Amino acid sequence: MTYDILAFDPNSVTDEDFPAWWNKQSEWSEDHSYDDAAVTTPSLREFYGDLIQTFPPMNGPGSPTDEEFDADPELEVRVTDYSIGTTVVYGAFAWSQESAARPLFTSLAAKHGVAVALVSDGDAILRPPAERSGS
Repeated sequence: MTYDILAFDPNSVTDEDFPAWWNKQSEWSEDHSYDDAAVTTPSLREFYGDLIQTFPPMNGPGSPTDEEFDADPELEVRVTDYSIGTTVVYGAFAWSQESAARPLFTSLAAKHGVAVALVSDGDAILRPPAERSGS
């Protein structure tokens, strides 16, 4: 069982249209690899770059090497299965990491001005403030 949460471009969908939009996104039918952040928006790419410093990807660019796993016994529980689309970054974290993953994910989302859907927490949507500086 995983703790699932996603970040998305806040301009891509309204809260009201989110369920249908998410159903379409989760078909993973875009014509690209879903493990490379190069396909997503600049804000989501920056968000993802910060996130994987603590929760590295299970697959694709930036995934840990065997040597990194050997050097850090805690790394295995932090690797995360990500799916990256043109307007979304979806993370499936080990459930044991929820208490660390959720606050980091939501704080980085606010920092980078992306929205969050708390998939494993009743699908609540958190949006960035209307005005922000940076990124």
